[in-house]
Amino acid sequence: METVATDILIKEVKSKSQFDDFIDLPFELYEDDEAWVPPLKFDFKKYIVGENNYLNQSGPNTRIVAYRDKKIVGRLLVGINEKLNKAKGIKEGYISLFESIDDKEVAFALLSFAENWLGERGMDLIKGPLSLPGGDDNRGFLLDNFHDPTLIMNTYNKKYYNDLFLSYGFEKYLDCYAYKSYIHNDNIERYERLVPYAMKRYGFRIDKLDLKNMDSEMKDIKSIIDRAMPKEWDDFIPPNEEEIDLIAKQLIPFADDDLIYIARTNKGEPIGFNISLPDYNQVLKKLKGKLLPFGILKFPYYKKKIDRIRFFVLFVVPEYRKKGVPSAIYLKSYIKAKEKGYVFGEGSTIWEYNKDMILDIEKYGGILYKTYRIYKKSIV
Repeated sequence: METVATDILIKEVKSKSQFDDFIDLPFELYEDDEAWVPPLKFDFKKYIVGENNYLNQSGPNTRIVAYRDKKIVGRLLVGINEKLNKAKGIKEGYISLFESIDDKEVAFALLSFAENWLGERGMDLIKGPLSLPGGDDNRGFLLDNFHDPTLIMNTYNKKYYNDLFLSYGFEKYLDCYAYKSYIHNDNIERYERLVPYAMKRYGFRIDKLDLKNMDSEMKDIKSIIDRAMPKEWDDFIPPNEEEIDLIAKQLIPFADDDLIYIARTNKGEPIGFNISLPDYNQVLKKLKGKLLPFGILKFPYYKKKIDRIRFFVLFVVPEYRKKGVPSAIYLKSYIKAKEKGYVFGEGSTIWEYNKDMILDIEKYGGILYKTYRIYKKSIV
């Protein structure tokens, strides 16, 4: 399908040249943006065709590109998560990976195509930008703080994107937050006193992730998510076993098992876990989208220099949320991060309705420093 809006030509990505344009556009748009981190192109190619996520298993989707005078000026991915819609009893579509020059005609042409595409498939609401199904990245538009570094699996965008969406008719759906914390933390002594007491009183321990026994570890993680994920979260449902396996495959290449923990009762029942990852964006920034020919030599050198981590998943089953389990995981992560020479941590992205986690991270000393906005629009 292709459509024309004034001098803007919208095409669904079919050819190799269109595919390359979809990938290459951000490299042109963000050439002078220090906070943008270029992805490795060969990894991103796999990502946008669903090789390392649940893009295609979740439902129909398409990638589109916008041209003016044969020059790429915009892109967008639009899709439907049928599994989520069925579980929640909704008819919603999502958009992701939006990029555009600062031009309303370009943005409106892309968004109009997405809205019509979803409307033809019976959807009544469009949300975004959202992560691709099975992912935890590219969520929302950054509203503020366009100067601090962008950490692994987080998003960066042009300031004008928010205005383009509002002008088209989108409104706020929800905000997600990023908190920063430095390893020098004046609050840590309080946790060092309270955590051992809580662990003894409520009978639990904190185990380091066993990368050599991932099948068993991921079963425990799935058990925790099944019990811990609130049913009222409209945008999430617990992953099935295949999705859990995919998470494990995504995790292992980047994981530092010293930064990932599973909380268990003294009888071995899994009750909580976290995922923290070294900020590989510090490496990717140096590679400029290419691993070959010289990136493969740079990678191990710059990997040793990583000094930031992103704390981006924490689940605790309801009956243990107020018994010190989150604090114990925070403390364990802090101690190990300090030992390994990390100096900065980011907790993100925390949805605004996740009041418990917001309270926990603020008590720990986290400082709100970035806000990401997700939008919605009725399809008419």
